[in-house]
Amino acid sequence: MANLLAVIAAGDRNTQSMLAGEALRQSAARLSHRLELEIHTAEGVQKPLPPTSIADADAVLLVGSAKADERFTGRTHLEVTLDAVLRDAEAVIRHALDALAGSAAPVGKADDKALSIVAITSCPTGIAHTFMAAEGLTQAANALGHSIRVETQGSVGAQDTLTADEIASADLVVIAADTQVDLARFVGKRLYKSGTKAAINDGEGLLHRAAAEAQPHATASTDVKAASEPAESSSKRTGPYQHLMTGVSFMLPFVTAGGILIALAFALGGIYAFDDAHKGTLAWSLFQIGAKSAFALMVPILAGYISYSVANRPGIAPGMVGGMLAASLGSGFLGGIAAGFIAGYGTDWLNRHIKLGRNLDGLKPVLILPVLGSLLVGLLMIYVVGSPVAAVLAALTEWLKSMQGSSALVLGALLGAMMAFDMGGPVNKAAYAFSTGLIASQVYTPMAATMAAGMVPPLGIALATKLFADRFTFDEREAGNAAAVLGLSFISEGAIPFAARDPFRVIPALVAGAALTGAISMVIGAELKVPHGGVFVLPIPNAVTHLTGYVGALVAGTVLTALLLRVLKKPAQN
Repeated sequence: MANLLAVIAAGDRNTQSMLAGEALRQSAARLSHRLELEIHTAEGVQKPLPPTSIADADAVLLVGSAKADERFTGRTHLEVTLDAVLRDAEAVIRHALDALAGSAAPVGKADDKALSIVAITSCPTGIAHTFMAAEGLTQAANALGHSIRVETQGSVGAQDTLTADEIASADLVVIAADTQVDLARFVGKRLYKSGTKAAINDGEGLLHRAAAEAQPHATASTDVKAASEPAESSSKRTGPYQHLMTGVSFMLPFVTAGGILIALAFALGGIYAFDDAHKGTLAWSLFQIGAKSAFALMVPILAGYISYSVANRPGIAPGMVGGMLAASLGSGFLGGIAAGFIAGYGTDWLNRHIKLGRNLDGLKPVLILPVLGSLLVGLLMIYVVGSPVAAVLAALTEWLKSMQGSSALVLGALLGAMMAFDMGGPVNKAAYAFSTGLIASQVYTPMAATMAAGMVPPLGIALATKLFADRFTFDEREAGNAAAVLGLSFISEGAIPFAARDPFRVIPALVAGAALTGAISMVIGAELKVPHGGVFVLPIPNAVTHLTGYVGALVAGTVLTALLLRVLKKPAQN
């Protein structure tokens, strides 16, 4: 039986360090060996190794950024990455045992082949997760000795666009996206897809998996076939949630533009600015642009790009046709979602099963798929789906509009808690998509609760770093300034670094504050017609109702979060 020691130091990755330590301990026990553990965290060293254990040790595992010090002089030591332990702790233990026999090479270090990597990051709103994922990939590649170029497809379009030469010379393509990304440029390249969360939380692990599991993309025999028949593996790597988020991301600019223009129309011409009595005035014109144009396109865009995410370009026309029918039938955003999935999966099925031969395949994307796909979704919307979904939406709308007292409080608290639970993750996005979809049905109270609650996590943390500085390290106090700006802009992701360091104390404080804000907002009946922008849209006349109470709800949640952080967090060690 060998006596092994492990020293783990991984910066802010406290939870992963604990998991890695437990994995090493259990793996050593299964192999009938003894392992003692020392973990270095931001709060200090947990269970320092006693001198007697060091004296009896046969080998020392140095995990992450842990370095050999004078305590281990003369002892066999092996450097290994944290991600290597998390992937296969037992293999690391076996490697350490091989090292005792003199037959091992370092595990997971820079002797791995350096790769040339190109990557794309994208998220539904295209604001925070897009760029945080890009930063995570860049830092991970640098740590692993790889070269990388990252293209961000954010809210203002593609930035740092990859060139044809960079793609051609790349060994690996990584797509870290929560929306559909056009992969036509990467035909024949080894490609790996994941969400943005993996890049943000564990960039090194993502790159390890990508290098091991990437597969050649879309090896179509002709350019026509590649355009009209997307790779079947693509559909296997995505799912309904990603397709929905793609539709929402394309819909949001229409909601934002329409909401602001409607608010300006009401500010200039009153609440009856849309009436024909005001025809020709600036206020009437703004209402036509915002309500009759931008808002009218919301549901077709939502449906069209859900369908696009499923079936690629052949799905756009059937999806938008289905979305227009959903709007005209009164089934709103729920009907648009249904139409998008019907059109997408239906068109994809037609694409895969209609075989015309090499010479006629070019007719599929421009003639056959748009016609048959539109016919399929149109008939189903008219005769099967449209009326029942319209009835459901009408009932939901009336229920939400009639909400008062405890029922409004519960819904507001639920939406607020969802916004703070994972700050940009699936739960957050589900609450946000629900609220933005209701804007098309003139239900604005959930949107108000959602945006105010989404601002609370970073604002509450920023306030706590000022009032209770002893609970935060110097770096965290500096980061609090940035969190304040992100919070004011309704970018919940500004709280993620703090939650990642201490999730079991920070996240409950964030959820409680956001739930309080959401509940107050719903109870006072605040309405918000603009789905993004944070406090910067509040001065726009009529953009938000009950403005004083709304701001009070935001302040209340922010203060509660800060106070709970003071109670829950332990004093920091700088």
